Amino acid sequence: MSANLEQTSFLFGSNAGYVAELYARFLQDPTSVDPSWNGFFKELDDDTRSVLDELRGASWTLRDGADGAADEPASALGGPSNGALVAHAQHVYGGISHQQLRAATLDSIRALMLIRVYRVRGHMNAHFDPLGLEKREPHPELDPATYGFGPGDLDRPIFLNYSLGLETATLRQILDILHKTYCGTIGVEFMHIQDPEEKAWIQERIESGRNHTDFTVNGKRAILERLTAAEGFEKFLQLKYTGTKRFGLEGGESMIPALEQILKRGGQLGLKEVVLGMAHRGRLNVLTNFMGKPFSAVFSEFQGNPSSPQDVQGSGDVKYHLGTSSDRDFNGNIVHLSLTANPSHLEWVNPVVLGKVRAKQQQRHDLEREQVMGVLIHGDAAFAGQGIVAETLGLSELRGYRTGGTVHFIINNQIGFTTNPHYSRSGIYCSDMAKMVQAPIFHVNGDDPEAVVHVSRIAVEYRQKFKRDVVIDMVCYRRHGHNEGDEPGFTQPIMYKKIRSHATTRELYAKQLVEENVITEAEGDQIVQDFMKKLEGEFEASATYKPNKADWLEGKWSGLEAQAADSEHRGNTGVKLDVLKELGLKLCEYPKDFAINPKIARQLEAKKKSIESGENIDWATAEALAYATLLVEGNGVRLSGQDSGRGTFSHRHAVMYDQNTEAKYVPLTHLRPDQAPFEVHDSPLSEAAVVGYEYGYSLAEPHSLILWEAQFGDFANTAQTIIDQFISSGESKWLRMSGLVLLLPHGYEGQGPEHSSARPERFLQMSAEDNWQICNVTTPANLFHVFRRQIRRTFRKPLVLFTPKSLLRHKLCVSNLAEMAEGTHFHRVLGETAADLLPNDQIRRIVVCTGKVYYDLLQERISRGIKDVVILRLEQLYPFPRASLTEEFAKYPNADLVWCQEEPENQGYWTFVDRRLETCLKSTEHKAGRPVYVGRPASASPATGLLKRHNQEQAKLIDDALTVR
Repeated sequence: MSANLEQTSFLFGSNAGYVAELYARFLQDPTSVDPSWNGFFKELDDDTRSVLDELRGASWTLRDGADGAADEPASALGGPSNGALVAHAQHVYGGISHQQLRAATLDSIRALMLIRVYRVRGHMNAHFDPLGLEKREPHPELDPATYGFGPGDLDRPIFLNYSLGLETATLRQILDILHKTYCGTIGVEFMHIQDPEEKAWIQERIESGRNHTDFTVNGKRAILERLTAAEGFEKFLQLKYTGTKRFGLEGGESMIPALEQILKRGGQLGLKEVVLGMAHRGRLNVLTNFMGKPFSAVFSEFQGNPSSPQDVQGSGDVKYHLGTSSDRDFNGNIVHLSLTANPSHLEWVNPVVLGKVRAKQQQRHDLEREQVMGVLIHGDAAFAGQGIVAETLGLSELRGYRTGGTVHFIINNQIGFTTNPHYSRSGIYCSDMAKMVQAPIFHVNGDDPEAVVHVSRIAVEYRQKFKRDVVIDMVCYRRHGHNEGDEPGFTQPIMYKKIRSHATTRELYAKQLVEENVITEAEGDQIVQDFMKKLEGEFEASATYKPNKADWLEGKWSGLEAQAADSEHRGNTGVKLDVLKELGLKLCEYPKDFAINPKIARQLEAKKKSIESGENIDWATAEALAYATLLVEGNGVRLSGQDSGRGTFSHRHAVMYDQNTEAKYVPLTHLRPDQAPFEVHDSPLSEAAVVGYEYGYSLAEPHSLILWEAQFGDFANTAQTIIDQFISSGESKWLRMSGLVLLLPHGYEGQGPEHSSARPERFLQMSAEDNWQICNVTTPANLFHVFRRQIRRTFRKPLVLFTPKSLLRHKLCVSNLAEMAEGTHFHRVLGETAADLLPNDQIRRIVVCTGKVYYDLLQERISRGIKDVVILRLEQLYPFPRASLTEEFAKYPNADLVWCQEEPENQGYWTFVDRRLETCLKSTEHKAGRPVYVGRPASASPATGLLKRHNQEQAKLIDDALTVR
């Protein structure tokens, strides 16, 4: 053994760690060590323990037995000396003094503390800003003087125990390595990660190459070609369509070769499919130069031509909102790409992308989550400012929502519209939010394309290995302001004065490659000329470009079709009676050794009796039967929400818990051996992200029933952006169908303004062009059919379903199994069912209503013995069932017509149904002429918070509806 290694073993070895043992004893009893060592240890800061631990290579433990204190020198430990150990020390050190030993140890500890701080804070001295406008003061903790090093210490060898891969190094060498690794054009934040393996992997990956990018000649040329395409496309658009808004990528061109690297390296690591989501900036560049959309198609759209064939209906959308899909071939490894369409609401596409990723992973049986990955491209101000980012990150490690990690790529313009960073965020970096899920963050200068590509490769390797989120923060700039028609000099004159004189990324990189003798200047110019010639050809072709097909009914959507507006198509939703009974009884079973809750046991016994008799099927049973029948027919069911397993109102109990072990039992997963999968997930306390996630799932999986349940209907308020911008209008804008079901508990029962109304007026106001279905059903049988209708039709539409609370256990809200059997179907309108009323021509009033108020009206009519009032139930509000209602109205030619609702007049359904009811009356020349409103008066609040007032209001509206004067 060499003397140096012997010294290492003596000083820092795991078996005879001299300094480590001293420190361990100091921690137990400071008086047990020599006063000089006592003072030495007291001067060290809080990082000392971890640094000493790194030196020793083992955790702090005192050795047991006779080899403990007796093995240490008396002068050090304050105890009796062991002659053998002293002799060993003299042999190794040649009589080194304790003072010298302390000095050498202090050098090592301080150097390792310095190294550790560079790992933690080195990014704060890095050079990210290509414009050089960000003036940061050098961080004091990165100054060697902070640790007691002076100019005279630069060339003294220091023992490092192979930290930075070195056994010993001078301070000068250490600082040079640290600056190159952590303070160049790449800065890394990873020391916040708690998992030791992940942290060690990143550290090794960064430090092993000193963060130097090592590209071959062909690799460098490929980066230059990608930069040329990115820059050339934007310049061409600016030339041909000067000032036209396109949200160009200028200043962030390095993203294009970075995405190429993510795809190429990811494909080598098992990636088969990537789902992308991004805001406006650079979208057209991504569509063409990364996704492979024809340049001629984009030029045609700039000329005002549609992006889809003429025979495809829909409103369409602006170019920088559109998505597409394609296959990319990397030496035989084909990766499928899909860019999700999204509106101007920037980050709101994030959960949609993750939902699509999860669905595609399920389809591929990608249990390891390495074949399908999400890539989200963000803006800096939006990433920091929009809460949906945090909500989406919060899903990343949850059982029902994890996708194996997402690569987040931030195009950091260093500005948000006209707002400077120090006005738009409180943290140092726009990416700080990602630390909540311990994601590593790579900050990189956008004008160093090799560095950008380098960290992109590390990022996708990390994601594929650890299946966790990772962030690339590419600091760049935007050359034309917020958009091409903007004048950014109004608000950022200094920045844009600098930008106007700043060479482009491609120009800088081409110059670098010329200096490196990778290309000649003429070769660089030729690459530009060849690409511009290609664009000219594509531009000429755009004059006659015609989109040849729409891709919205391909792949998993094959066999489905577009549906004409106002169709009465119901689908085949009835099920054989014997199947209903078989599955119903299965829902009542549980393992013999399962300690079931006694209350649930009684409920299951009652359910079993109703199944056997075929009568008194309640809401929860009908719902479960709908799911069960779809599952055995091969259609998956996915239900999520904040209390979906049990149900907010304890009606569902789709998941049962052993009362002794809390082991779960889910009856819907034990129907038949070959059934489709059933998932039910209690979601985090998020509406926006979870609804977006489930919507995204439904975009990729049309053959499963996807449902989101609000805890109360008004909880949907916080998902309104997803509902407005995606669910209600996605098919019209982007030709993307969805069969998502929103379950929104709704009904006025004295629970106050926040838990009464699901705001049906909002959904009805957005109803047009057959964009979705709005229902408020009143029978379990109709619930059964409306769920199955979602899957059994040849098209898909979102369903907004207002669900009950009190009706879940209402004695009148029951159905028979026969109403769900073969030949039965969903009823948009439920006519009068009482047999003891007067003949139709003697009926004096028709009351039309929807939802829970029907049962209040029915019970009051029975208690008063009223015989000349009929009650019609509007089970589907949109598409409006005009034909069915007109037929019902014609039965009662001498009646007037009342619309009754619980909601205030300016809310609920009245403003939607008013004219439509009138149209139905006029079509039969009915004597009623126009409907009359009965309900609560207009109100700013959805409901009163006082139970006594609620009861008074409810009694009045019921009386007004039933009293014919």
